[in-house]
Amino acid sequence: QVQLVESGGGLVQAGNSLRLSCAASGLTFSSYAMGWFRQAPGKEREFVAAIAWIGTNTDYADSVKGRFTISRDNAKNTVYLQMNSLRPEDTADYYCAARFGALGYSSGDYLYWGQGTRVTVSS
Repeated sequence: QVQLVESGGGLVQAGNSLRLSCAASGLTFSSYAMGWFRQAPGKEREFVAAIAWIGTNTDYADSVKGRFTISRDNAKNTVYLQMNSLRPEDTADYYCAARFGALGYSSGDYLYWGQGTRVTVSS
């Protein structure tokens, strides 16, 4: 079956960086667009970033543009989220998701989800 496993979360101070990874199995990874979403306590899940299957087409939420970078390694079936200049408002559970075909921007666009990894940014 399809599995998406996130890693790399943790506690960091504001201004520092983290790199999240999401390892996929059970699907033809190179055929799927991948997305990162996040959910802060008491808030709805929101789009963070997405990358097309070929890796050259990416998009970001305005709140993370210029600070976060999404990338993928199709040989390793892995998608990454490099997060720089972290802010306390980036604190959330971060989820990766897979969507067959083009980029998606809402949770409903994605079929497969990981269990999430927690990122906490202290001020």
